[in-house]
Amino acid sequence: MRAAACKYGTHRVISPPNALPQNAQKVDNSLPIFDNEILIDVDTLNVDSASFRQMKDACQGDLESVKKMILGIVAERGKQQNPVTGSGGMLLGRVKEIGKSYPNSKQLNVGDKIASLVSLSLTPLHIDEIVEIFPERDQVKIKGHAILFESGVLGKIPDDFNETLALAVLDVAGAPAQTFNLVKPGQTVVIIGAGGKSGSICCAVARDILKDTGKLIAIQPSDRGCQRIEELGYCDEVLKVNAQSPVECERAVSEVTDGKMADLVINCAPVADTEMSSIMCAKQRESTVYFFTMATSFTKAALGAEGIGSDALLIVGNGFAPNHDQIALDVVRKHTKLRQLFKKQYT
Repeated sequence: MRAAACKYGTHRVISPPNALPQNAQKVDNSLPIFDNEILIDVDTLNVDSASFRQMKDACQGDLESVKKMILGIVAERGKQQNPVTGSGGMLLGRVKEIGKSYPNSKQLNVGDKIASLVSLSLTPLHIDEIVEIFPERDQVKIKGHAILFESGVLGKIPDDFNETLALAVLDVAGAPAQTFNLVKPGQTVVIIGAGGKSGSICCAVARDILKDTGKLIAIQPSDRGCQRIEELGYCDEVLKVNAQSPVECERAVSEVTDGKMADLVINCAPVADTEMSSIMCAKQRESTVYFFTMATSFTKAALGAEGIGSDALLIVGNGFAPNHDQIALDVVRKHTKLRQLFKKQYT
C-alpha cells in the first residue's frame, strides 16, 4: 500500500498534465492501492447506454467485436471511457481492500457488495477477462479490479434487490433525483426516451408529483418502447416520434398542448442529435430543458437554442444528487409495475 495521495485521484493521471481522472486520456490502474483508496473485485460493468449503443453500432452488433473494443479502450486508457461519447457507466463488485486512510472505512467492510456511483470514465480499471456481454441490458460481466478514490461515491447493494437489478437502477439514479427537483404540480412535462430505463423511472417520479394536474407527455421512436410506456400507465400522451427530427417533435407536442408547449423537457434518449428536439418542445420563455443523456452536445444545445431565439434554461445532466441512490431505489420499490418491468429486463 502506498502513502495517501490526492483525494480526487490526480496522482493516477498519466496524461495530459494537470488533468483530473475523468478528462484524462490515460490513468494508472496499477496496484498496490494508495492509503486513501479502496480496491474492488469487479463482477459487472453497467455501460452507459449512449456508450454501449455507439459501440454496438460501430461493431454492427457483433458482440465479439464489442468485447475487443472494450478491452482495447481499457488497455489504452486504464479506464472504460468511450472515446466517441466520452462517457463510461458504473460497476458492481466486492470490496477487496480498504486503504488505512480511506475516510469512509467505518461504513465499509471487506467483502461488502457495492455499486460505484461515479463514472467508469474516471475510475481506474483493469480487465483480466470479459466473461459475457448482455446487450439487452448494457451490462458486461468481467473478471478484474477497479480503484475508487477518496472522493468517489458508492452504494451498498440492498438486500431486497437482485444485484444486476440494483446496478441497473443505480446507474440512472441521478435522473429521478433531478426530476424530483424539477417537476412542479400543474406543469406540462415532456420526457424524451421515456421507454428506456432512465426515461421510465423519470415518468414514475413525474406522475407522483403531477398527480392529476398538468400533463405528462412521452416521446419514443419505437413501437416496443411506446407499448412499454402505455403498459406502465404514467403518461397522458405517448407520441411515437423520432427525437432526431426536431420539427416533427415540435409539431407533435404542439398538437397535444394546443400550441402551448412544455414547461419542462427531460431528455433521456441514448442517441446523438436530440438537442434541438428537446429545446423546440419547450416553451421559448420560462421553461427548462434537462439533458440527462450523455449523448448531449453542449455546443449543439447552446448554439441551437440561440439560433431559434429560445430562452429556455438548459441543464446539463449531473449524475449525482444528495441521496440519489436511495431516491432511485425507493421509486422502484414504490412502483410495482416499474419494478416488474426492470426485473424482467435486468435480471
